[in-house]
Amino acid sequence: MNQKIKKQIQTLGLALVLGTSAASAQTLAQARTWYNQGDYAQAKPVMERYYKSQPSNGNYSLWYGVCCLETGDAEKAVKPLETAVKRRVTSGQLHLARAYDAVYRFEDAAEVCDDYLADLKRLRRSTDVAEQLAARIRSHQLMLKGVERVCVIDSFVVDRRTFLQAYKIGPESGTLSLYADYFKDNGHTGGTVYETELGNKLYYSELQPDSTLAILSRSKLSDGWSKGTLLPGSVNEGVNADYPFMMADGVTLYYAADGPESMGGTDIFVTRYNTNTDTYLVPENVGMPFNSPYNDYMYAVDEYNNLGWFASDRYQPADKVCIYVFLPNATKQVYDYESMDKDLLLRLAALKDIRLTWTDSTLVDEARRRLATVLAGEPQVKKEKRDFEFLINDETTYYLLSDFRSPQAKTLFGKYRQLEQSFAQQSEKLEKGRRKYAEASAEEKKQLAPAILDLEQRILTLRKEVNEAAKAVRRAEAGVQ
Repeated sequence: MNQKIKKQIQTLGLALVLGTSAASAQTLAQARTWYNQGDYAQAKPVMERYYKSQPSNGNYSLWYGVCCLETGDAEKAVKPLETAVKRRVTSGQLHLARAYDAVYRFEDAAEVCDDYLADLKRLRRSTDVAEQLAARIRSHQLMLKGVERVCVIDSFVVDRRTFLQAYKIGPESGTLSLYADYFKDNGHTGGTVYETELGNKLYYSELQPDSTLAILSRSKLSDGWSKGTLLPGSVNEGVNADYPFMMADGVTLYYAADGPESMGGTDIFVTRYNTNTDTYLVPENVGMPFNSPYNDYMYAVDEYNNLGWFASDRYQPADKVCIYVFLPNATKQVYDYESMDKDLLLRLAALKDIRLTWTDSTLVDEARRRLATVLAGEPQVKKEKRDFEFLINDETTYYLLSDFRSPQAKTLFGKYRQLEQSFAQQSEKLEKGRRKYAEASAEEKKQLAPAILDLEQRILTLRKEVNEAAKAVRRAEAGVQ
Protein backbone atom coordinates (compact mmCIF):
# COMPACT_ATOMS: atom_id res chain seq x y z
CA MET A 1 0.00 0.00 0.00
CA ASN A 2 1.22 3.49 -0.78
CA GLN A 3 2.91 4.89 2.37
CA LYS A 4 1.13 8.23 1.94
CA ILE A 5 -2.31 6.62 1.67
CA LYS A 6 -1.55 4.40 4.67
CA LYS A 7 -0.64 7.45 6.73
CA GLN A 8 -3.85 9.22 5.67
CA ILE A 9 -5.94 6.21 6.73
CA GLN A 10 -4.20 6.09 10.11
CA THR A 11 -4.78 9.81 10.60
CA LEU A 12 -8.44 9.46 9.62
CA GLY A 13 -8.87 6.48 11.95
CA LEU A 14 -7.36 8.38 14.85
CA ALA A 15 -9.64 11.33 14.15
CA LEU A 16 -12.68 9.05 14.11
CA VAL A 17 -11.67 7.43 17.40
CA LEU A 18 -11.05 10.80 19.03
CA GLY A 19 -14.28 12.17 17.58
CA THR A 20 -16.30 9.20 18.82
CA SER A 21 -14.70 9.48 22.24
CA ALA A 22 -15.45 13.19 22.40
CA ALA A 23 -19.04 12.61 21.24
CA SER A 24 -19.51 9.90 23.86
CA ALA A 25 -18.13 12.14 26.58
CA GLN A 26 -20.38 14.93 25.42
CA THR A 27 -23.38 12.58 25.38
CA LEU A 28 -22.70 11.36 28.92
CA ALA A 29 -22.14 14.92 30.11
CA GLN A 30 -25.47 15.98 28.59
CA ALA A 31 -27.22 12.96 30.12
CA ARG A 32 -25.80 13.82 33.53
CA THR A 33 -27.08 17.36 33.15
CA TRP A 34 -30.56 16.03 32.38
CA TYR A 35 -30.24 13.62 35.31
CA ASN A 36 -29.28 16.38 37.75
CA GLN A 37 -32.15 18.52 36.47
CA GLY A 38 -34.61 15.69 37.10
CA ASP A 39 -35.25 15.05 33.40
CA TYR A 40 -34.94 11.28 33.84
CA ALA A 41 -36.90 10.34 30.71
CA GLN A 42 -34.44 12.28 28.54
CA ALA A 43 -31.40 10.86 30.32
CA LYS A 44 -32.64 7.27 30.47
CA PRO A 45 -31.69 5.95 26.98
CA VAL A 46 -28.17 7.37 27.29
CA MET A 47 -27.70 5.96 30.79
CA GLU A 48 -29.02 2.60 29.60
CA ARG A 49 -26.42 2.47 26.84
CA TYR A 50 -23.58 3.18 29.26
CA TYR A 51 -24.91 0.73 31.84
CA LYS A 52 -25.17 -2.07 29.28
CA SER A 53 -21.64 -1.38 28.04
CA GLN A 54 -20.27 -1.66 31.60
CA PRO A 55 -22.90 -3.35 33.84
CA SER A 56 -20.48 -3.59 36.76
CA ASN A 57 -19.80 0.16 36.83
CA GLY A 58 -21.34 1.49 40.04
CA ASN A 59 -22.09 5.01 38.81
CA TYR A 60 -23.61 3.86 35.52
CA SER A 61 -25.72 1.36 37.49
CA LEU A 62 -26.95 4.04 39.88
CA TRP A 63 -27.80 6.55 37.18
CA TYR A 64 -29.65 4.04 35.01
CA GLY A 65 -31.45 2.51 37.99
CA VAL A 66 -32.68 5.89 39.21
CA CYS A 67 -33.83 6.80 35.68
CA CYS A 68 -35.86 3.57 35.55
CA LEU A 69 -37.30 4.19 39.02
CA GLU A 70 -38.29 7.78 38.30
CA THR A 71 -39.95 6.89 34.99
CA GLY A 72 -42.20 4.22 36.53
CA ASP A 73 -40.12 1.14 35.66
CA ALA A 74 -39.24 -0.03 39.17
CA GLU A 75 -38.74 -3.66 38.19
CA LYS A 76 -35.96 -2.73 35.75
CA ALA A 77 -34.44 -0.46 38.39
CA VAL A 78 -33.78 -3.23 40.91
CA LYS A 79 -30.82 -5.02 39.27
CA PRO A 80 -28.68 -1.95 38.45
CA LEU A 81 -29.39 -0.46 41.88
CA GLU A 82 -28.33 -3.71 43.55
CA THR A 83 -25.04 -3.37 41.65
CA ALA A 84 -24.72 0.25 42.79
CA VAL A 85 -25.13 -0.84 46.42
CA LYS A 86 -22.55 -3.61 46.04
CA ARG A 87 -20.15 -1.02 44.62
CA ARG A 88 -20.88 1.22 47.63
CA VAL A 89 -22.07 4.12 45.48
CA THR A 90 -23.39 7.03 47.54
CA SER A 91 -27.23 7.06 47.84
CA GLY A 92 -27.48 3.62 46.24
CA GLN A 93 -29.16 2.16 49.33
CA LEU A 94 -31.78 4.90 49.41
CA HIS A 95 -32.86 4.28 45.83
CA LEU A 96 -32.68 0.48 46.12
CA ALA A 97 -34.98 0.63 49.16
CA ARG A 98 -37.38 2.77 47.11
CA ALA A 99 -37.24 0.29 44.23
CA TYR A 100 -37.86 -2.72 46.49
CA ASP A 101 -40.80 -0.86 48.03
CA ALA A 102 -42.23 -0.07 44.59
CA VAL A 103 -42.16 -3.77 43.58
CA TYR A 104 -43.75 -4.84 46.90
CA ARG A 105 -40.56 -6.41 48.31
CA PHE A 106 -41.26 -4.66 51.60
CA GLU A 107 -39.05 -6.83 53.83
CA ASP A 108 -36.06 -6.31 51.54
CA ALA A 109 -36.84 -2.60 51.41
CA ALA A 110 -36.93 -2.37 55.20
CA GLU A 111 -33.60 -4.20 55.54
CA VAL A 112 -31.80 -1.98 53.00
CA CYS A 113 -33.32 1.17 54.50
CA ASP A 114 -32.20 0.15 58.00
CA ASP A 115 -28.65 -0.38 56.70
CA TYR A 116 -28.78 3.03 55.05
CA LEU A 117 -29.95 4.66 58.29
CA ALA A 118 -27.13 2.99 60.21
CA ASP A 119 -24.56 4.29 57.72
CA LEU A 120 -25.97 7.82 57.90
CA LYS A 121 -25.85 7.82 61.69
CA ARG A 122 -22.30 6.52 61.66
CA LEU A 123 -21.30 9.31 59.27
CA ARG A 124 -23.34 11.84 61.31
CA ARG A 125 -25.44 12.86 58.32
CA SER A 126 -29.10 13.87 58.22
CA THR A 127 -31.49 10.91 58.47
CA ASP A 128 -34.75 12.79 57.79
CA VAL A 129 -35.37 11.44 54.27
CA ALA A 130 -34.37 7.90 55.23
CA GLU A 131 -36.59 7.92 58.32
CA GLN A 132 -39.57 9.08 56.25
CA LEU A 133 -38.93 6.26 53.79
CA ALA A 134 -38.58 3.73 56.62
CA ALA A 135 -41.92 4.85 58.10
CA ARG A 136 -43.60 4.53 54.70
CA ILE A 137 -42.20 1.03 54.21
CA ARG A 138 -43.47 -0.03 57.65
CA SER A 139 -46.96 1.26 56.80
CA HIS A 140 -46.88 -0.77 53.58
CA GLN A 141 -45.95 -3.89 55.53
CA LEU A 142 -48.98 -3.32 57.76
CA MET A 143 -51.26 -2.73 54.77
CA LEU A 144 -50.19 -6.07 53.35
CA LYS A 145 -52.01 -7.70 56.26
CA GLY A 146 -55.31 -6.21 55.10
CA VAL A 147 -55.40 -6.78 51.33
CA GLU A 148 -59.04 -6.74 50.21
CA ARG A 149 -60.40 -9.82 48.48
CA VAL A 150 -61.79 -8.18 45.35
CA CYS A 151 -62.54 -9.58 41.90
CA VAL A 152 -61.02 -7.42 39.14
CA ILE A 153 -62.72 -8.48 35.92
CA ASP A 154 -60.84 -6.36 33.39
CA SER A 155 -58.17 -3.71 32.88
CA PHE A 156 -57.14 -1.57 29.93
CA VAL A 157 -54.50 1.07 29.31
CA VAL A 158 -55.54 4.51 28.05
CA ASP A 159 -54.03 7.97 27.56
CA ARG A 160 -53.65 9.80 30.86
CA ARG A 161 -55.11 13.10 29.58
CA THR A 162 -58.36 11.51 28.37
CA PHE A 163 -58.70 8.67 30.89
CA LEU A 164 -62.12 9.84 32.10
CA GLN A 165 -63.61 9.02 28.71
CA ALA A 166 -62.97 5.34 29.46
CA TYR A 167 -65.36 5.41 32.43
CA LYS A 168 -68.74 4.06 31.34
CA ILE A 169 -70.90 4.37 34.44
CA GLY A 170 -74.68 4.36 34.04
CA PRO A 171 -76.68 7.60 34.38
CA GLU A 172 -78.21 6.19 37.57
CA SER A 173 -74.81 6.68 39.21
CA GLY A 174 -74.39 10.32 38.22
CA THR A 175 -71.87 11.81 35.81
CA LEU A 176 -68.12 12.48 35.83
CA SER A 177 -66.53 15.41 34.01
CA LEU A 178 -63.28 17.31 33.82
CA TYR A 179 -63.43 20.65 35.62
CA ALA A 180 -62.45 22.58 32.48
CA ASP A 181 -65.31 20.96 30.53
CA TYR A 182 -67.95 21.50 33.22
CA PHE A 183 -67.01 25.02 34.33
CA LYS A 184 -66.09 26.60 31.02
CA ASP A 185 -64.13 29.86 31.20
CA ASN A 186 -64.86 30.54 34.88
CA GLY A 187 -61.31 31.72 35.55
CA HIS A 188 -60.47 28.88 37.93
CA THR A 189 -58.57 25.61 37.68
CA GLY A 190 -59.68 22.24 38.98
CA GLY A 191 -59.58 18.48 38.58
CA THR A 192 -62.81 16.51 38.16
CA VAL A 193 -66.51 17.12 38.80
CA TYR A 194 -69.13 14.62 40.00
CA GLU A 195 -72.81 15.47 39.55
CA THR A 196 -75.46 13.33 41.25
CA GLU A 197 -78.08 11.42 39.31
CA LEU A 198 -80.79 13.98 40.14
CA GLY A 199 -78.52 16.82 39.09
CA ASN A 200 -79.06 18.56 42.42
CA LYS A 201 -75.58 18.26 43.95
CA LEU A 202 -72.01 18.80 42.74
CA TYR A 203 -68.75 17.59 44.23
CA TYR A 204 -65.61 18.90 42.56
CA SER A 205 -61.97 19.80 43.15
CA GLU A 206 -60.66 23.31 42.66
CA LEU A 207 -57.28 24.99 43.05
CA GLN A 208 -57.07 27.07 46.24
CA PRO A 209 -55.08 30.25 47.02
CA ASP A 210 -52.40 28.12 48.73
CA SER A 211 -51.93 26.21 45.42
CA THR A 212 -53.47 22.98 46.73
CA LEU A 213 -56.49 21.18 45.31
CA ALA A 214 -59.51 20.94 47.60
CA ILE A 215 -62.95 19.34 47.26
CA LEU A 216 -66.02 21.59 47.34
CA SER A 217 -69.76 21.02 46.96
CA ARG A 218 -72.68 22.95 45.50
CA SER A 219 -76.43 22.44 45.81
CA LYS A 220 -79.07 23.13 43.17
CA LEU A 221 -81.42 25.93 44.18
CA SER A 222 -84.56 27.20 42.50
CA ASP A 223 -82.58 30.01 40.86
CA GLY A 224 -79.38 28.11 40.04
CA TRP A 225 -76.41 26.64 41.89
CA SER A 226 -75.29 27.70 45.35
CA LYS A 227 -71.76 28.98 45.86
CA GLY A 228 -69.09 26.33 46.28
CA THR A 229 -68.23 25.47 49.88
CA LEU A 230 -65.27 23.43 51.10
CA LEU A 231 -66.25 20.05 52.50
CA PRO A 232 -66.25 20.21 56.31
CA GLY A 233 -63.93 18.01 58.34
CA SER A 234 -60.43 16.80 57.56
CA VAL A 235 -60.92 15.83 53.91
CA ASN A 236 -58.93 18.82 52.62
CA GLU A 237 -56.47 19.26 55.49
CA GLY A 238 -52.82 19.36 54.47
CA VAL A 239 -53.28 17.43 51.21
CA ASN A 240 -54.23 17.79 47.56
CA ALA A 241 -57.74 16.32 47.39
CA ASP A 242 -59.30 15.45 44.04
CA TYR A 243 -61.46 12.96 42.07
CA PRO A 244 -64.60 12.96 44.30
CA PHE A 245 -67.37 10.39 43.88
CA MET A 246 -70.46 10.26 46.12
CA MET A 247 -72.30 6.97 46.47
CA ALA A 248 -76.06 6.84 45.97
CA ASP A 249 -76.61 6.92 49.75
CA GLY A 250 -75.48 10.56 49.72
CA VAL A 251 -73.21 9.81 52.67
CA THR A 252 -70.24 7.76 51.45
CA LEU A 253 -67.62 9.79 49.60
CA TYR A 254 -64.61 8.36 47.75
CA TYR A 255 -61.81 10.64 46.64
CA ALA A 256 -58.05 10.68 46.08
CA ALA A 257 -55.34 12.55 47.97
CA ASP A 258 -51.62 12.66 48.55
CA GLY A 259 -50.07 13.26 51.97
CA PRO A 260 -48.63 11.22 54.86
CA GLU A 261 -51.42 8.62 54.87
CA SER A 262 -50.86 7.72 51.22
CA MET A 263 -48.76 4.74 50.09
CA GLY A 264 -46.96 6.98 47.66
CA GLY A 265 -48.23 9.56 45.21
CA THR A 266 -52.03 9.74 45.23
CA ASP A 267 -54.16 7.18 47.09
CA ILE A 268 -57.90 6.48 47.23
CA PHE A 269 -59.67 7.36 50.49
CA VAL A 270 -63.22 6.94 51.78
CA THR A 271 -65.12 9.03 54.30
CA ARG A 272 -68.73 9.30 55.45
CA TYR A 273 -70.88 12.28 56.24
CA ASN A 274 -71.99 12.50 59.86
CA THR A 275 -75.39 14.19 59.96
CA ASN A 276 -75.21 14.64 63.73
CA THR A 277 -72.07 16.78 63.57
CA ASP A 278 -72.59 18.18 60.05
CA THR A 279 -69.10 17.08 59.02
CA TYR A 280 -67.18 14.18 57.48
CA LEU A 281 -65.57 11.42 59.51
CA VAL A 282 -61.80 10.94 59.51
CA PRO A 283 -60.94 9.58 56.02
CA GLU A 284 -59.66 6.02 55.69
CA ASN A 285 -57.15 4.74 53.15
CA VAL A 286 -58.96 1.96 51.23
CA GLY A 287 -55.72 -0.04 51.13
CA MET A 288 -54.49 -2.67 48.69
CA PRO A 289 -55.09 -3.69 45.94
CA PHE A 290 -56.76 -0.36 45.08
CA ASN A 291 -53.79 1.63 46.33
CA SER A 292 -50.13 1.13 45.50
CA PRO A 293 -46.79 2.98 45.76
CA TYR A 294 -47.86 4.71 42.53
CA ASN A 295 -50.78 7.08 41.80
CA ASP A 296 -54.26 5.60 42.28
CA TYR A 297 -57.44 7.63 41.90
CA MET A 298 -60.97 8.16 40.51
CA TYR A 299 -62.76 5.37 42.38
CA ALA A 300 -66.37 5.16 41.15
CA VAL A 301 -69.14 2.59 41.54
CA ASP A 302 -71.92 1.96 39.03
CA GLU A 303 -74.50 0.43 41.38
CA TYR A 304 -76.98 -0.15 38.55
CA ASN A 305 -74.54 -2.44 36.70
CA ASN A 306 -72.71 -3.54 39.88
CA LEU A 307 -69.31 -2.53 38.49
CA GLY A 308 -66.57 -0.51 40.14
CA TRP A 309 -63.88 1.52 38.40
CA PHE A 310 -60.56 3.03 39.43
CA ALA A 311 -57.43 4.32 37.71
CA SER A 312 -53.74 3.70 38.44
CA ASP A 313 -50.45 4.55 36.77
CA ARG A 314 -48.69 1.53 38.33
CA TYR A 315 -46.33 -0.12 35.82
CA GLN A 316 -47.28 2.47 33.16
CA PRO A 317 -45.22 4.99 31.15
CA ALA A 318 -45.65 8.66 32.03
CA ASP A 319 -48.42 9.36 29.49
CA LYS A 320 -50.55 6.28 30.20
CA VAL A 321 -52.87 5.07 32.94
CA CYS A 322 -54.55 1.71 33.56
CA ILE A 323 -58.29 1.50 34.24
CA TYR A 324 -59.36 -1.42 36.45
CA VAL A 325 -62.95 -2.68 36.54
CA PHE A 326 -64.00 -4.72 39.58
CA LEU A 327 -66.95 -6.21 41.42
CA PRO A 328 -67.76 -4.04 44.47
CA ASN A 329 -68.02 -5.87 47.79
CA ALA A 330 -71.05 -5.24 49.99
CA THR A 331 -68.68 -5.46 52.98
CA LYS A 332 -64.90 -5.49 53.01
CA GLN A 333 -63.35 -8.96 52.96
CA VAL A 334 -59.59 -9.47 53.34
CA TYR A 335 -57.18 -12.31 52.64
CA ASP A 336 -55.84 -14.31 55.60
CA TYR A 337 -52.30 -13.00 55.90
CA GLU A 338 -51.12 -15.76 58.23
CA SER A 339 -52.23 -18.68 56.06
CA MET A 340 -51.67 -17.15 52.59
CA ASP A 341 -48.68 -17.95 50.40
CA LYS A 342 -46.73 -14.69 50.64
CA ASP A 343 -45.72 -14.57 46.97
CA LEU A 344 -49.35 -15.06 45.90
CA LEU A 345 -50.50 -12.40 48.36
CA LEU A 346 -47.98 -9.92 46.96
CA ARG A 347 -49.17 -10.59 43.41
CA LEU A 348 -52.79 -10.09 44.48
CA ALA A 349 -51.93 -6.89 46.34
CA ALA A 350 -50.07 -5.51 43.33
CA LEU A 351 -52.64 -6.73 40.77
CA LYS A 352 -49.83 -8.30 38.76
CA ASP A 353 -52.32 -10.70 37.18
CA ILE A 354 -56.02 -9.89 37.58
CA ARG A 355 -56.95 -13.47 36.69
CA LEU A 356 -55.67 -14.50 40.12
CA THR A 357 -58.73 -12.71 41.55
CA TRP A 358 -61.18 -14.80 39.50
CA THR A 359 -62.29 -17.32 42.12
CA ASP A 360 -65.91 -17.56 40.92
CA SER A 361 -66.10 -18.07 37.15
CA THR A 362 -69.88 -17.57 37.05
CA LEU A 363 -69.68 -14.14 38.69
CA VAL A 364 -66.80 -13.16 36.42
CA ASP A 365 -68.61 -14.24 33.25
CA GLU A 366 -71.79 -12.38 34.22
CA ALA A 367 -69.85 -9.24 35.13
CA ARG A 368 -67.82 -9.31 31.92
CA ARG A 369 -71.05 -9.58 29.92
CA ARG A 370 -72.43 -6.52 31.73
CA LEU A 371 -69.19 -4.68 31.07
CA ALA A 372 -69.27 -5.62 27.38
CA THR A 373 -72.79 -4.21 27.14
CA VAL A 374 -71.71 -0.99 28.84
CA LEU A 375 -68.61 -0.57 26.67
CA ALA A 376 -70.61 -1.25 23.51
CA GLY A 377 -72.92 1.59 24.45
CA GLU A 378 -76.00 -0.61 24.11
CA PRO A 379 -79.18 1.03 25.40
CA GLN A 380 -80.16 0.31 28.96
CA VAL A 381 -83.34 0.88 30.86
CA LYS A 382 -82.74 4.35 32.26
CA LYS A 383 -84.60 6.22 34.92
CA GLU A 384 -86.09 9.51 33.82
CA LYS A 385 -84.32 12.58 35.12
CA ARG A 386 -86.15 13.95 38.15
CA ASP A 387 -85.46 17.25 39.88
CA PHE A 388 -88.33 16.79 42.32
CA GLU A 389 -91.60 14.90 42.78
CA PHE A 390 -94.78 16.99 43.00
CA LEU A 391 -98.27 15.49 42.97
CA ILE A 392 -100.66 17.48 40.75
CA ASN A 393 -103.66 15.16 41.09
CA ASP A 394 -104.41 11.47 41.53
CA GLU A 395 -103.24 10.72 38.00
CA THR A 396 -100.41 13.22 37.38
CA THR A 397 -97.02 13.79 39.01
CA TYR A 398 -94.48 16.40 37.87
CA TYR A 399 -90.71 15.86 38.04
CA LEU A 400 -89.31 18.85 36.10
CA LEU A 401 -90.08 22.56 35.91
CA SER A 402 -90.70 22.10 32.20
CA ASP A 403 -93.68 19.87 33.11
CA PHE A 404 -95.69 22.93 34.18
CA ARG A 405 -97.94 24.49 31.54
CA SER A 406 -98.99 27.50 33.58
CA PRO A 407 -96.40 30.29 34.04
CA GLN A 408 -98.22 31.33 37.21
CA ALA A 409 -98.06 27.78 38.58
CA LYS A 410 -94.34 27.64 37.82
CA THR A 411 -93.77 30.88 39.76
CA LEU A 412 -95.88 29.67 42.68
CA PHE A 413 -93.99 26.38 42.67
CA GLY A 414 -90.72 28.29 43.17
CA LYS A 415 -92.19 29.90 46.30
CA TYR A 416 -93.48 26.49 47.41
CA ARG A 417 -89.99 24.97 47.14
CA GLN A 418 -88.50 27.82 49.17
CA LEU A 419 -91.04 27.18 51.91
CA GLU A 420 -90.40 23.45 51.67
CA GLN A 421 -86.64 24.01 52.00
CA SER A 422 -87.17 26.29 54.99
CA PHE A 423 -89.43 23.66 56.56
CA ALA A 424 -86.78 20.97 56.05
CA GLN A 425 -84.03 23.16 57.53
CA GLN A 426 -86.09 24.09 60.57
CA SER A 427 -87.12 20.45 61.09
CA GLU A 428 -83.48 19.38 61.02
CA LYS A 429 -82.60 22.15 63.44
CA LEU A 430 -85.38 21.00 65.77
CA GLU A 431 -84.18 17.40 65.62
CA LYS A 432 -80.65 18.48 66.58
CA GLY A 433 -82.05 20.58 69.41
CA ARG A 434 -84.06 17.66 70.73
CA ARG A 435 -81.00 15.37 70.67
CA LYS A 436 -78.97 18.00 72.51
CA TYR A 437 -81.80 18.41 75.01
CA ALA A 438 -81.93 14.66 75.67
CA GLU A 439 -78.23 14.61 76.61
CA ALA A 440 -78.26 17.87 78.58
CA SER A 441 -78.17 18.39 82.33
CA ALA A 442 -81.23 19.69 84.19
CA GLU A 443 -79.89 23.23 84.16
CA GLU A 444 -79.04 23.09 80.46
CA LYS A 445 -82.51 21.74 79.66
CA LYS A 446 -84.06 24.85 81.22
CA GLN A 447 -81.98 27.00 78.89
CA LEU A 448 -82.73 24.91 75.79
CA ALA A 449 -86.48 24.47 76.31
CA PRO A 450 -87.69 27.94 75.16
CA ALA A 451 -85.83 27.71 71.84
CA ILE A 452 -87.18 24.21 71.18
CA LEU A 453 -90.76 25.28 71.93
CA ASP A 454 -90.34 28.28 69.64
CA LEU A 455 -89.04 26.02 66.84
CA GLU A 456 -91.95 23.61 67.27
CA GLN A 457 -94.41 26.48 66.87
CA ARG A 458 -92.53 27.82 63.85
CA ILE A 459 -92.60 24.38 62.19
CA LEU A 460 -96.35 24.03 62.74
CA THR A 461 -96.85 27.38 61.01
CA LEU A 462 -94.48 26.45 58.17
CA ARG A 463 -96.28 23.13 57.61
CA LYS A 464 -99.56 24.99 57.08
CA GLU A 465 -97.85 27.47 54.73
CA VAL A 466 -96.30 24.63 52.70
CA ASN A 467 -99.66 22.88 52.34
CA GLU A 468 -101.40 26.09 51.28
CA ALA A 469 -98.63 26.87 48.77
CA ALA A 470 -98.98 23.39 47.25
CA LYS A 471 -102.73 23.86 46.86
CA ALA A 472 -102.16 27.23 45.15
CA VAL A 473 -99.78 25.59 42.65
CA ARG A 474 -102.32 22.87 41.84
CA ARG A 475 -105.14 25.38 41.37
CA ALA A 476 -103.06 27.52 39.02
CA GLU A 477 -101.98 24.51 36.96
CA ALA A 478 -105.54 23.16 36.82
CA GLY A 479 -106.67 26.46 35.30
CA VAL A 480 -104.81 25.71 32.03
CA GLN A 481 -105.68 22.03 31.74
